[in-house]
Amino acid sequence: MAAANAPITMKEALTLPSIGINPQFITFTNVTMESDKFICVRETSPQNSVVIIDMNMPMQPLRRPITADSALMNPVSKILALKAQLPGTTQDHLQIFNIEMKAKMKSHQMPEQVVFWKWITPKMLGMVTQTSVYHWSIEGDSEPVKMFDRTANLSNNQIINYKCDPAEKWLVLIGIAPGSPERPQLVKGNMQLFSVDQQRSQALEAHAASFASLKVPGNENPSILISFATKSSNAGQVTSKLHVIELGAQQGKPSFTKKQADLFFPPDFADDFPVAMQISNKYGLIYVITKLGLLFVYDLETATAVYRNRISPDPIFLTSEASSVGGFYAVNRRGQVLLATVNEATIVPFVSGQLNNLELAVNLAKRGNLPGAENLVVQRFQELFAQTKYKEAAELAAESPQGILRTPDTVAKFQSVPVQAGQTPPLLQYFGTLLTKGKLNAFESLELSRLVVNQNKKNLLENWLAEDKLECSEELGDLVKTVDNDLALKIYIKARATPKVVAAFAERREFDKILIYSKQVGYSPDYLFLLQTILRTDPQGAVNFALMMSQMEGGCPVDYNTITDLFLQRNLIREATAFLLDVLKPNLPEHAHLQTKVLEINLVTFPNVADAILANGMFSHYDRPRIAQLCEKAGLYVRALQHYSELPDIKRVIVNTHAIEPQSLVEFFGTLSKEWALECMKDLLLVNLRGNLQIIVQVAKEYCEQLGVEACIKLFEQFKSYEGLYFFLGSYLSSSEDPDIHFKYIEAAAKTGQIKEVERVTRESNFYDAEKTKNFLMEAKLPDARPLINVCDRFGFVPDLTHYLYTNNMLRYIEGYVQKVNPGNAPQVVGQLLDDECPEDFIKGLILSVRSLLPVEPLVDECEKRNRLRLLTQFLEHLVSEGSQDVHVHNALGKIIIESNNNPEHFLTTNPYYDSRVVGKYCEKRDPTLAVVAYRRGQCDEELISVTSKNSLFKLQARYVVERMDGDLWEKVLNPENEYRRQLIDQVVSTALPESKSPEQVSAAVKAFMTADLPHELIELLEKIVLQNSAFSGNFNLQNLLILTAIKADSSRVMDYINRLDNFDGPAVGEVAVEAQLYEEAFAIFKKFNLNVQAVDVLLDNIQSIPRAVEFAYRVEEDAVWSQVAKAQLKEGLVSDAIESFIRADDATQFLDVIRASEDTECYHDLVKYLLMVRNKIKEPKVDSELIYAYAKIDRLSDIEEFILMPNVANLHNVGDRLFDEALYEAAKIIYAFISNWAKLAVTLVRLQQFQGAVDAARKANSAKTWKEVCFACVDAEEFRLAQICGLNIIVQVDDLEEVSEYYQNRGCFNELISLMESGLGLERAHMGIFTELGVLYARYRHEKLMEHIKLFSTRLNIPKLIRACDEQQHWKELTYLYIQYDEFDNAATTVMNHSPDAWDHMQFKDIAVKVANVELYYKAVHFYLEEHPDLINDVLNVLALRVDHTRVVDIMRKAGQLPLVKPYMVAVQSNNVSAVNEALNEIYVEEEDYDRLRESIDLHDNFDQIGLAQKIEKHELLEMRRVAAYIYKKAGRWKQSIALSKKDKVYKDAMETASQSGDRELAEELLVYFIEQGKKECFASCLFVCYDLIRPDVALELAWLNNMIDFAFPYLLQFIREYTSKVDELIKDKIEAIKESKAKENEEQDIVKQQNMYAQLLPLALPAPPGMGGGFAPPPPMGGMGMPPMPPFGMPPMGSY
Repeated sequence: MAAANAPITMKEALTLPSIGINPQFITFTNVTMESDKFICVRETSPQNSVVIIDMNMPMQPLRRPITADSALMNPVSKILALKAQLPGTTQDHLQIFNIEMKAKMKSHQMPEQVVFWKWITPKMLGMVTQTSVYHWSIEGDSEPVKMFDRTANLSNNQIINYKCDPAEKWLVLIGIAPGSPERPQLVKGNMQLFSVDQQRSQALEAHAASFASLKVPGNENPSILISFATKSSNAGQVTSKLHVIELGAQQGKPSFTKKQADLFFPPDFADDFPVAMQISNKYGLIYVITKLGLLFVYDLETATAVYRNRISPDPIFLTSEASSVGGFYAVNRRGQVLLATVNEATIVPFVSGQLNNLELAVNLAKRGNLPGAENLVVQRFQELFAQTKYKEAAELAAESPQGILRTPDTVAKFQSVPVQAGQTPPLLQYFGTLLTKGKLNAFESLELSRLVVNQNKKNLLENWLAEDKLECSEELGDLVKTVDNDLALKIYIKARATPKVVAAFAERREFDKILIYSKQVGYSPDYLFLLQTILRTDPQGAVNFALMMSQMEGGCPVDYNTITDLFLQRNLIREATAFLLDVLKPNLPEHAHLQTKVLEINLVTFPNVADAILANGMFSHYDRPRIAQLCEKAGLYVRALQHYSELPDIKRVIVNTHAIEPQSLVEFFGTLSKEWALECMKDLLLVNLRGNLQIIVQVAKEYCEQLGVEACIKLFEQFKSYEGLYFFLGSYLSSSEDPDIHFKYIEAAAKTGQIKEVERVTRESNFYDAEKTKNFLMEAKLPDARPLINVCDRFGFVPDLTHYLYTNNMLRYIEGYVQKVNPGNAPQVVGQLLDDECPEDFIKGLILSVRSLLPVEPLVDECEKRNRLRLLTQFLEHLVSEGSQDVHVHNALGKIIIESNNNPEHFLTTNPYYDSRVVGKYCEKRDPTLAVVAYRRGQCDEELISVTSKNSLFKLQARYVVERMDGDLWEKVLNPENEYRRQLIDQVVSTALPESKSPEQVSAAVKAFMTADLPHELIELLEKIVLQNSAFSGNFNLQNLLILTAIKADSSRVMDYINRLDNFDGPAVGEVAVEAQLYEEAFAIFKKFNLNVQAVDVLLDNIQSIPRAVEFAYRVEEDAVWSQVAKAQLKEGLVSDAIESFIRADDATQFLDVIRASEDTECYHDLVKYLLMVRNKIKEPKVDSELIYAYAKIDRLSDIEEFILMPNVANLHNVGDRLFDEALYEAAKIIYAFISNWAKLAVTLVRLQQFQGAVDAARKANSAKTWKEVCFACVDAEEFRLAQICGLNIIVQVDDLEEVSEYYQNRGCFNELISLMESGLGLERAHMGIFTELGVLYARYRHEKLMEHIKLFSTRLNIPKLIRACDEQQHWKELTYLYIQYDEFDNAATTVMNHSPDAWDHMQFKDIAVKVANVELYYKAVHFYLEEHPDLINDVLNVLALRVDHTRVVDIMRKAGQLPLVKPYMVAVQSNNVSAVNEALNEIYVEEEDYDRLRESIDLHDNFDQIGLAQKIEKHELLEMRRVAAYIYKKAGRWKQSIALSKKDKVYKDAMETASQSGDRELAEELLVYFIEQGKKECFASCLFVCYDLIRPDVALELAWLNNMIDFAFPYLLQFIREYTSKVDELIKDKIEAIKESKAKENEEQDIVKQQNMYAQLLPLALPAPPGMGGGFAPPPPMGGMGMPPMPPFGMPPMGSY
C-alpha cells in the first residue's frame, strides 16, 4: 500500500545525532520522553551533562553540566527531576529543579535504590524500588509516600513502565524478564495492577498496558478501561493477545464488555514482543508498538484490528503520547524521533474499503469527526427515517462526522413528519438529542428558539445560553428581542452584531458601555451625537463620557476644542474645566491654546481654581504674558511674578509685599538671576527698610550661594544695616570657614549689643582672625572682658591678656580667668605679673587660690627663669602638707633645700617622691657625692657611672656595680672601650667581692667576667675563691665554672682540677670536654662518675679505638655498652662481629641496619641467627619477611614452607614480589600459592615454563594483565591452544584487544589470531571491538570472508576503523558498502566512481546518489555514466532531477555532443521551465521535425530565446514549422512579422487571429485591404468579425462600398448598430437617475439647514470667547460648521441608522 494512502502517517520529527547527541547515549537508560513537549538526554562524555530538547524548538537544545544517573523533564513545564546514587551506598538522592526560575524546588534522600521512575501526572512522580512503589508530589514539603509492594512475579524483572489512570485510582507496573529455557529469546512480560481504593494487587502477564476512559451507552459516567498486550510461550505454543477490560464497574449501570484480539507477528518477527502501548482518546484507537518496530492499531471500543505495519527498521525503546494530534512519538536506536498520526483523509475509506467494516468506519468518523463516511452516514440516516426510527436518526444526525447531516434540510425533514397524538414531535426529539450531544449551530438555534418563544418558555432559552448550547446570531437576537431586551443584548454581543449592540446600549442609556464595547470590537459610533445627548440630562456624565473618549486608542474621535465649546455654550464652566484638566495632563505643545483657555476662564470666574491649577504645575505651553496680566488683575501677585519675564513688571508687582506670602516671595527670588534679585532687594529696602528687612534677610539666607555672600554683605553695609548683617551672617556662619565673615559677624554683634553672641562665637568659632579680633575687642573696650578672654586663651595671647587686664585694673577678671577658665595658664599669668612688677602678695594669693589645679612644673620654670623660686616655698610646703606626691612638687622643694644647704642628705635618702635624675643633675655641680646618693636611690646607672668616672670615685662605682647585679651594667663597665675598666676591675677584685657575702653577687660578677671574655682574670678570681678555703670552696657551680673556664682558657690545668675536685657536674663537664677535644680528660670524667656508655662512646667516636672499646665492654659487661660496640662494628663493616655483639647485648632495635648490612655482605647464615633472636623479642613484618628471604637465599625452601605455616607477621605479598624480582621463582611459587595470589603465581609459572599451571592460575586470577602475560608467553612458546584460552578472556576488554592483535601479528601468527577472534564472536561479552578487529584481519589476510562478515555484523562494527582498513587493503566493494552503512554517501559515491570495475552497481549507486551532500558529486556522476554507462544515464538523472542544476547538466551533455542521449531526462524536467533545457529540447524537436511537440513546448515553457528560434525555423521547408515561427512571433509581440509570415504561407486564419490579438487598428485594416487586393471576399467577411473591436465602421463600409462587397460587410454592420443603440439606452437611463439623485440631495440639504438654524437659536452665549472668534461675546457658529453631524427632528437618532 502506498504511504500516502495508509491510515497511519509516519514522519521523522528529528534525529538526535543531528543536534549533537552521541549515538552511544541513545539508550533506554539515557533518553527519557515523558510527553510530546520535551526529550531529555543524559550524557557522560566528554563531560557529564543533561541535554533538554524542546519539541517546539528541536534545533536549539539546552545543554547543562549536570551529573546524574537519571533525568526526567516534567510533561507540561520546564521542571527537571534528577536522580543520583550516593557514593558507597545503595541510597539515591532525588532533586527537582525549576529551570525557568533557576531554583531547586525539592530534594529527598531515598533509603533504597530507585530502579525506575516516571512522571505519572504533571504534579506527581512515580518511583519504583526493588521492593516497593512510591509517589512523590512536587507540591509542598511532602516526602515520597509508599503506595504498594511489588508482587512476586516482578522480582528480578527490569521495570520498563509505570502508569496511572486519570483519577489516580488504578496503577499498573510493567516489567520484563528473560524468556523460558526452551525459548530464551522471547522476553517474558509481567504486570502488576493495583487498586488504590481496594488496596489490592493482581499479577498478570503483559508486556505493555495503558488506561483509557470510554462512555458506555446508557451510563452518563465514563468507564475506566485498561488495555494490555501480552505474548507468551506455553509448551512451545506462542500466544499473542490484546485485552481490553473495564476496571471498577459501576453498580446498576451498563458496563463495558471485555474484548480481546490476536496480535499477529510475521515469521521474521517471531521473537519480537510489545514494548509500549499508547491510546488515542481523540480517535479511540490503541497503538501497540513492538521492539523491532512493528505497529499494531486496534479500535478501543471493539478491539478490532485496524492496521499493522513496520514503522522503524531499528529497535524502538521509547514512546510517548502525542495527545494534541491523537498519535504518538517513538524513539529508535538510531536516534530517529518518529511521529505517528492518523491520516484523517484516508483512515475511514481504508476501514470501509480495505477492511470492509462499515460499522467501524462510521463509528471512527463520528468519534473523530473524520471525512470519508459521508455516503454511509447519509444512507443510514435515510434508512432509519424511512423506518420511522426518528430517535436513532436524530442521534445519527447529531453525531454525523463534520456535521454533514446538521443542515436545514434535516430540520425540514423532521418538521415534515406529522405529530402523533401523545408522542413527542420528532423535531423536538431531534433538538433534544442535539442538546445532549453538544452545541446547536446557528440555524438549529434559531429554529429551536422560535418554537420556545412561541410557547413563551423564555427560561429555557436562558438556561441553554448559560450552558452555551445555542449559537448566537443577529437573527436569534431579533427573535428574542420581542420577549426580553436584556437577553437579546447578550445574544447580540455574542453574535458580534455591533450596530444592534450599540443601539441597545443607547436605549438603556449605558453610554460608557458603548465605548468599552466599541473598543473591544473595533466599531466607530457617532460619538458627537452621543455626547450631545448626554449633555442634555447629565452634565457630569457627559464629562465622564468625554474623558472616556479621550482615552480611546488612536486618539479622541471628537476634537477637544469642540467638546469644550459644547460645555461652554451651556455655561458649564466647572465641567469644561474638569474635562480639560484631565485631557491636558500629558502637557503637549499642541494643546497650548486649550491650556490658555482653561486658565483664562477660571482667572475671570474662579481665580482660586486657576491658582490651584497653576500650583500643580501641570501646564507649560500656555500664553504666559497673557496669564501674567490676568493674575495681576486678579490679585494673584505670586503667580504674576512667576509668569512675568521683564524686570520692570517684576519690580512693579514685587513691592506689594502686604499681599504676598513671605515664603512664596522668598521662593520667587530663587527663580531670578543674581542681578535681578539684587535689584529687587534694593527696591524693597528703599521702599520700606524696616518692614522688608526680614524678607530681605530671609532671601539672603536662602540664596546666599547664588547671590554671593560678598554682594549680600555689601547690600546691608550700603544701607548700614548692622542688624540685617547680624541676622544674615548668623545663618551663614555655621557653614562658612571665611575668617572675614566670622570677624564681620563678631563686629556686627558687638555693634548691635549682642555681647553674649560675641562671647559664644569667640568661644566656639575656629575660623576668625585671632589677632584682628583681639585688637578689635581691645579697642572696643567692651564692659564684659569674656570675649577677649576667649580669644586670648584659645590662641595663646595670655601675656597680652594679662597685661591688658592688669593695666586696665581688671584684676577680678585675672582671678576669674586663672581660677575658673584655664588654671593651666596660671604660670604664664604669674610670669607676666612678675614682669609687670605686680606685688608679691597678690601673686602669692593668686597662686594659693588655685592650689592643686596649678601645674607645678611650668610654674617652677617661670619662677626659676626669673630667680624667684623662693617665692613658691610656702605654696610647695602647703602642697606637701596636703599629701601631694607630685614629683615636680618634691623636685622643686628639694632644689630649695639643696640651695639652702638645709641637711640635703636626709632629704635625698628619705624622700621617696622626687625625680633622682632631675635632683641629681641639680646636685652635680654643687656636690658630686650628693649626686651619687640621688642617682643610687633612683638606680640611674649611666648618670652614676658618668659622675663617678669624672670624679674618680671608683670604689663607690665598684660597690654599686656589684650590688646592682645587672648584666647590662656589667657589660657596659667591662667594655674594652671603657678607659676606666682596669681601675674598676682592681676595685672589684680587691674590695667589692671580698666584702660581699652574697652568692648571687659573686655569681653575677663571675658571669659578667665570662661574658666579657676575661678568662685569665676569672681563673685568678675563682682559684682565690674556690681553692683557698673560702666560704665558697665547695660551691657546685663555682667548681663547674673553674673546670669549664680552664677547659676554655688553659687546658693544661684541667686534669689536675678533675683529680682535685669532686663536687662538679660530671656528665655536663664531660660533654664540654668532648666538645673541646679533650678526649682523655672526658673519658676520665665519665669513668670517674661510672658513665660507662658515655665512656665507651668516647672510645668509639672520638678516640676511635674499637679494641679498647671491646676490652672496656668485657670489663663492665653491660648490654648498653655492647650495643654501642655492636653499632660501631656494624658501621665499620664487621658484620659478623657486630651480629655477635648484638646477640650478647640482646639488642633487637637495630634489625633494619643489620639486615641491610647482611644483605650487602651476603651474610645470610649469620642473619638467620640474628633474626631468630629478634623474632623472640618483637613481632615485626619486616623481620619475618627478611627471614623468609634469607631462607630463600640459602636455599632452605623446606624451612620456608614450615615457617609460613607457623604464626607469623611477614608481608608475604612483598616477599613474593621480591623473590620474583630476583628470579627466585621456586620460593616465589611457594609464597604465591600460599597467599592465593594467582596473578603472580601465573607469571611465576610462566617463568618456570609451566604453562598449563600458569593458565589455571590465570583463570583463578581473572585479571586482564595476567591473562595477557600468560597469553603472550604461550604465543612465544607456540602453545597456541593455551594462548587462545587466555586470549578469549582478554579480547572481551576493549582496551586490551588491540594489544593482543598486534602481539599476534608482530609474530606472524595470523591464522591463530583469526581463529581467536572468530571464537570470540560467540562470547556473551562480545563487543564491537572484536567484530571490528576480525573485520580488519579479514581485510588483511582473508579477503574472501570480509563481505560476509560486514553484512552479518554491520550494526556491531566500528565502521570508521574498518573503512580505513579496507581503504588500505583496496577492497573497494566492501569499502563502498561500509560507507553506505555509515551514512558517508559522498565517500561511497566517490569510491564507486573511482573504482568502478570492483565497486559499481547501478541500483546501489542510485540509492547512494540521492543521499549525497556534495553537489559536485552529482555532476561527477553524470560524467562517470556518460563515459562508462551511457545507456543508464537517464535513469540516474531522473533520480537526481530534484538535486542537480539542469542548466549545468545540459552544458555537460552539449559539450560532450550527446544532447539527444538525455532527451527523456530533459522532457521529465522541462516543467521547471529552465532556459537551457527548453532550448535544448526545442533544438532536438527542430532536428526531428516534431512540430507538435515543439508547439507544445513553446506553449507550456516560455523561458528560451524565442526570436532566435523563430528566425531559425521561419525558412524551414515544412509548413508547420513555419507556422510555429509565426506563432512565436505572435507570442513575442512582433505582429507584423507574424502576419507577414502567415500571409506568405497563405495561412489566413492565423493572420486574422494575430491581427485581432495585436490590438493594432492599423494592422487589422491593412489586412482587410490585403484580402480585398487578393480577392478573398470570404476572408474579408471573416476578418470583420475576428477583428470586430479594432476595425472602424466607416473604414469597413468604405472598403466594402468601393469594392462592391457590401453583402459581405452587412452582417458586421447589423452587429455594430445593435451594440451602439444599447449603449445609448444605458447612458440615457444613467442620466435620468443622476438627476433624481441630485434633486433628492438638494431637498435633504435644505432640511438640514432649517434644522441647524432652529438649534442655533436655542444655544446660550458662550463665556468667555475663545481666541480667534473676535472680541466680546458672539453666538457660536452653526453646528454644521463645527464638524458635527446633522440632527434629525426632535433630537433623536433615526432607529434605522442602527
